[in-house]
Amino acid sequence: MSNLLQSKPDAECTDQPCSSIKQIIEPKEKDLGGFCVRRLFPAVGAKSVGPWVFFDHMGPATFSPGDGVNVRPHPHIGIATVTYVFEGEILHRDSLGSYQTITPGDINLMVAGKGIVHSERERPEVTQLPHELNGLQLWMALPIDSEEIEPEFHHYPSSTIPTVTLNGIKVRVMMGSAYGVKSPVKTFAETLYLECLLEPKDSLPMPKAEELAVYVAKGAIEIDGVVVEEYSMAVLNPTENLEIKSLNSSRVAIIGGENLGKRFMEWNFVSSSKERIEQAKRDWKEGRFPKVTGDEEEFIPLP
Repeated sequence: MSNLLQSKPDAECTDQPCSSIKQIIEPKEKDLGGFCVRRLFPAVGAKSVGPWVFFDHMGPATFSPGDGVNVRPHPHIGIATVTYVFEGEILHRDSLGSYQTITPGDINLMVAGKGIVHSERERPEVTQLPHELNGLQLWMALPIDSEEIEPEFHHYPSSTIPTVTLNGIKVRVMMGSAYGVKSPVKTFAETLYLECLLEPKDSLPMPKAEELAVYVAKGAIEIDGVVVEEYSMAVLNPTENLEIKSLNSSRVAIIGGENLGKRFMEWNFVSSSKERIEQAKRDWKEGRFPKVTGDEEEFIPLP
């Protein structure tokens, strides 16, 4: 999704509340014309978690007939975007010719590499009725030797994403490996992305990763005696035998992996090189990016 309102970190972080938690990030809410996006990072003190450099919670939003998601074609470089919806759906189109509806439980992986353009809209039959959208979009940096690869698009239906049960909790291993289970979703570095629903008083041990964070998409959890409220993210310190405890019915996303080093971000462009971002800005302004197949008439201008 276009980083329409993000050119500088704008989420807020609290000071370190305990030895297990490095920071708690509170989101900044952005109203995109009746569509609420909660942006968690990049934030001051938390520019990334593992390879992840951007994290948005889309919604929960309820749309009246005629309203809905309508993000015009826009470019990306240097990253892979991951889109996942809890409720509702999004129609993805891109300059590779991809045309894919993203429904609950699916993983949509778009590898920008040296440059791709995509739009995010809805099927007409969805827009014409009352409908909802609730989901996450994340960007992960590509390793330096992969930043300029050819763009790719991969779609993984919900049925292909593995689930493992711990302490009675079903954990979806969306990307990477955890609890003895490996996801089929393509990665480029050590990457972790899990999602699960917890009932009150459930307890889940945290997987191991170089960097790790927990986002509370619904409900509230406790970590080492500290409460992490709904729509907040706890960035964790590497700690043995760390676990989260659910205080009520909760949905959490766990992300992490290896740190890939400093990245620069401006608008929708991410790179290890400032000069590469400037080139991408010129290319977009001068029309050198490819067009979105079937969605060529509109675009988002360079801010």
